Amino acid sequence: MKPAFKEVYQFDKKCYEEYKLTEDILMEHAAYSMALEIYKRVPKNSVVNIVAGPGNNGADGVTLARILIGDYHVNLYMPLGAKSEMCRLQLERYKAVGGKVENEYKKCDCLVDAIFGSGLKRDLNEEIVSVVNKMNHLNALKIACDIPTGIDDNGNLRPVAFRADITVTMGAEKIALYSDAAKDYVGEIIKADLGVSFTKYIHKCCYYILEKEDLITPIRKKQNTHKRSYGHLGVLVGEKPGAGILAATAAFNYGCGLVSVMENGKCKMENLNVPYEIMKTDKLENFTALAFGMGMGDCFDEVLDDIVKLDIPMVVDADMFYKKEIAKFLDKKVVLTPHPKEFASLLKITGLGEYSVREVQKRRFELTEKFSEKYPGVVLLLKGANKIIAYNKKLFIDPNGDVALAKGGSGDVLAGIIASLLAQKWHPLKAAIHGSLAHSLAGHYEPNFALTPTKIIDNLCRVGSE
Repeated sequence: MKPAFKEVYQFDKKCYEEYKLTEDILMEHAAYSMALEIYKRVPKNSVVNIVAGPGNNGADGVTLARILIGDYHVNLYMPLGAKSEMCRLQLERYKAVGGKVENEYKKCDCLVDAIFGSGLKRDLNEEIVSVVNKMNHLNALKIACDIPTGIDDNGNLRPVAFRADITVTMGAEKIALYSDAAKDYVGEIIKADLGVSFTKYIHKCCYYILEKEDLITPIRKKQNTHKRSYGHLGVLVGEKPGAGILAATAAFNYGCGLVSVMENGKCKMENLNVPYEIMKTDKLENFTALAFGMGMGDCFDEVLDDIVKLDIPMVVDADMFYKKEIAKFLDKKVVLTPHPKEFASLLKITGLGEYSVREVQKRRFELTEKFSEKYPGVVLLLKGANKIIAYNKKLFIDPNGDVALAKGGSGDVLAGIIASLLAQKWHPLKAAIHGSLAHSLAGHYEPNFALTPTKIIDNLCRVGSE
């Protein structure tokens, strides 16, 4: 689990004021970190193009150009010139070792984007949009300095962005690199240290990036146990019963000792193909956790008051986010698992504002924080290309899933995995974090077009075994 931040200027300032380091020293470390990645991946005497901006991000690029001269054929481009004091100083140093600034873009083996780093708050002008588009069309290893040009502090494209294979981010991870919009542009993210240990550079944070090594699976260590030692999950099956069956099956395959599906009223299951190991019930009793909302429709509206009286942890999903009764569950031990459209409805019902799905996607971090500030005891998991888990004003970002999971029923499996851990008496936050990781990693074993919900379930036995 890695800490991440909205911005890191405060940490750079700490280096200047407390550790007596200079801007120059930090810049040399930043550039050398990028150089190391090039030395690892690009044979010497290859052509390296560096496109540098006018400020200190550009200065990092110019410093890199100076370091590489002699080992590589370096072409430096500065479409906006050199404006900051450090950029002008680094340009003088670069020229002193024989470097020059090019005007005509040439073919290359490696391309470095050092135009704009973190802190972008406006759209790129037409000239830079044209430059970025040309860079994206070059066939080369592409490296971004700090953050790909065109990605703003919220992780949105303004309006285009450099498409990197590798992003060397300076000092600490920035959450902008983990937005849904940024996922196709950042490539592999590598953190560069800037002259002091990372432990000395940072201080307390409230954003965390989940890594596959963080995964804890529900491995059974005691031998003297029985099926009820591992919980009894109830799953409400509604108008679209396949959703509930997927959740129940996932839960049973992820360690839960007993799983029952429950019907109600017009939602009859006589002809439903329920796996043999899953039980049927018509009573809200004997459960250690409950999962509902997926495919539910209006089947359980008349018993929502009975459900809210239950003193057990719950996973709430899908259709429940369109019902005003959802507010009754927000002082309970719950994990909410909406997708962006459902989250927009939840925000409206809870009085936190009216947002379109597009606005939710552009403001994922801000809005999940906003929800968590009002409901700090609720665990919220906002689904997306990178899942966000919010609890007690802290955000945990799971970037380990990929496009393979974009299939109908994938979210039902996620709800079942988390619910299984709740039934096994895991804390809701722990259940959400490790359930999310298991779900993400279970999608890695198939071609990304071929994954199905049942394959995710089958792959659960493989996660954490590598």
